[in-house]
Amino acid sequence: MRDPVELEASDALVLVDVQHDFLPGGALPVPLGNEVVPPLNGYIALFRSRGLPVFATRDWHPPDHCSFVGQGGPWPPHCVAGSAGARFADDLALPEDVTIISKDTGREQNTYSGFEDTDLGARLRRLGVRRLFIGGLATDYCVLNTVRDALRLGFGVFLLDDAVRAVDVDPGDGRRARKTMLELGALPLSLGALRA
Repeated sequence: MRDPVELEASDALVLVDVQHDFLPGGALPVPLGNEVVPPLNGYIALFRSRGLPVFATRDWHPPDHCSFVGQGGPWPPHCVAGSAGARFADDLALPEDVTIISKDTGREQNTYSGFEDTDLGARLRRLGVRRLFIGGLATDYCVLNTVRDALRLGFGVFLLDDAVRAVDVDPGDGRRARKTMLELGALPLSLGALRA
């Protein structure tokens, strides 16, 4: 976006699944997934400077989660609740008052979205939030589905272009996911275009 975006009192930052298992060396690494952390820290600092809420979603799976290969799913075991791999990235500067949203906590849940079967939407509504700034991992799965649900629920959405990375199981998945999100109404944004 060419014109700077100014933060408003009804804005919230949503960090999607910035967890060890999705970083290089993790059980289900997103290529260059660690690169989202510095820009996300910049967004966190801006939001905190205005006293605006920060939410962080996380996969919080049981050991026999349906998405795991052993249960017939597509993914290796990852982000098992309480494990080292489920921890947020060590250098992610989460504020003390961050609201953590745990998702896919049941064996048969495999939703990808931070909204599905969680209270994220209700929490945002209680705070009077109208616009969401969404970044994290991975562009073509949990970010895509979180953005899609946010738009469906009537929130304005900025996609943090400099703070998302894709799995790209099929080459170009991330690019196609970004195109889908923008076609649905999300607006692209980078840190340099945001003013507190």
